Amino acid sequence: MNTVRVDILNPKAAKLLRDLADLNLIAIHNPSKNGFKDVLKRLRTKAKSVPTLNEITKEVELTRAKRYAK
Repeated sequence: MNTVRVDILNPKAAKLLRDLADLNLIAIHNPSKNGFKDVLKRLRTKAKSVPTLNEITKEVELTRAKRYAK
C-alpha cells in the first residue's frame, strides 16, 4: 500500500476521488483536527513512564534559561 497526500485544487477532482473510494479502489482518510494530540496519546500508551506536565514545564524552563543566558 502506498500513501500519498493530495491537495485538491478543483472540486471535480474531489468527486473523482470519492467515486474511486466508492469502488473500493482507494481509501480516503480525513485528517484529524487533533492530529498531534492523537499521536502524543498513542506514544504515551506505549511508553514505560510518562512525564507529568510539571516535569515537562521544568525541562522547558531549564532549556530556555540555558539558551537565553548566552
